[in-house]
Amino acid sequence: MVTKREMSDEHKAALAKGRNEGRIVRDYLEGLRATKPKRGRKRTAETIQKRLDAIELDLAEASPMDELLLVQERRDLEAEIAAMSNKVDMVSLEGAFIEVAKSYSASKKISYASWRDVGVEASVLKRAGISRAA
Repeated sequence: MVTKREMSDEHKAALAKGRNEGRIVRDYLEGLRATKPKRGRKRTAETIQKRLDAIELDLAEASPMDELLLVQERRDLEAEIAAMSNKVDMVSLEGAFIEVAKSYSASKKISYASWRDVGVEASVLKRAGISRAA
């Protein structure tokens, strides 16, 4: 007969801490990716709107295949404009990351170089207490 073992409060707290740290690190890394500068000329809402206006004119005379491509481009541009309005609060995400990064890094055995490879700035790692030697 197998008996059911209950988790200790310490184990439950450790699991909750790990989930919280993982969420904070994930949010920070996603924020870094979302705010990473793109190559090429930066597009503005105005330039996107000009292209949307041109698409509307082109749709009137487009062949069925061209219409399909223009409709998709319009959807992509509309999504891009919507994404521009979703600002990421990197200051808040960075502050939370700095509080948990050292503990998370130690528990997952993540090196300084790995953090740098995914785009975390050296100054952020320093403030978090993560050094190259660790």
